[in-house]
Amino acid sequence: MTDWRPDKLERRLPALQARARLQAAIRRWFADEGFAEVETPILQVAPGAEVHLSGFATDWELPDGEERERWLHTSPEFAMKKLLAGGVPKLFQFARVFRNAEGSALHHPEFTMLEWYRAGVGYETIMQDCARLLALTGASELRWGEHRCDPQAEPERLTVAEAFHRYAGVDLFATVGSADKLARAAGIAMHDGDSWDDVFFRVMFDRIEGKLGMGRPTILCEYPIAMAALARAKPSDPRVAERFELYVCGVELANAFGELTDPDIQRVRLQADMDEKERLYGVRWPVDEDFLAALDHGLPDCSGIALGFDRLVMLVTGANHIEDVLWLPVR
Repeated sequence: MTDWRPDKLERRLPALQARARLQAAIRRWFADEGFAEVETPILQVAPGAEVHLSGFATDWELPDGEERERWLHTSPEFAMKKLLAGGVPKLFQFARVFRNAEGSALHHPEFTMLEWYRAGVGYETIMQDCARLLALTGASELRWGEHRCDPQAEPERLTVAEAFHRYAGVDLFATVGSADKLARAAGIAMHDGDSWDDVFFRVMFDRIEGKLGMGRPTILCEYPIAMAALARAKPSDPRVAERFELYVCGVELANAFGELTDPDIQRVRLQADMDEKERLYGVRWPVDEDFLAALDHGLPDCSGIALGFDRLVMLVTGANHIEDVLWLPVR
């Protein structure tokens, strides 16, 4: 635990100074756009809704001796949507978020998520926001390893079905519901107990992600409705959700939704996700009833996104490891 030592801190200092400049520029941009910067609680009833993430749990001891289980959030999404339901139409946050059992060049158990939401717009507006934020980095190129991407270039827009066809030779919608059919079409091995979702993610990781965001950013959109998470179905094609991910140099940088506003559909999805989490990992997270109450009260039509700020700093500075852009890593 010597990351504070002058020699080690000095090595990281140029990247950390670039981090501070970029954060200030982003804050100015959001202010110019009329956004409110918010701060929401890290301690939550439920950490999130993700099937494959692991969370940090803790106990809240009340003055009367009562104890309540709380979680460090994996994203401020639930809380920010409550503020949308309360009447804040445009909001953003640099949030410290927490994900257990993570550690790699691109992953850290505590990191910074930049999230923003707009009421009254479709997710295409969030796509435009992404292009503008990449351009305001001021970098001539974004770098990850040997890969390069022009942040000033208009992002490529590619549907998930197009990506599966282009890079894996798969007619994705012809395989929906059959893990074996998808595995055979992609030419990858099946594992015992594999679901269609499992095979989908393996094809994404092995065949597709590393090809995205090369030369120019890629917006990978229209995920199958089974991957909708908190996104609404696309009205013109109910097979897919209004969801996109932003890729740069093969790195997933952001995940965005045209937000689901129906509390009944959202409850069903949350329960199904927790059923799958229990099947795979033997645990389930609580459902945030206050979040569902906010949807029931009336979440406006809105779109939002979560962007990994540390990863963006890495791409701007050419850092090889996320710890190179953190003032102090978790030890």
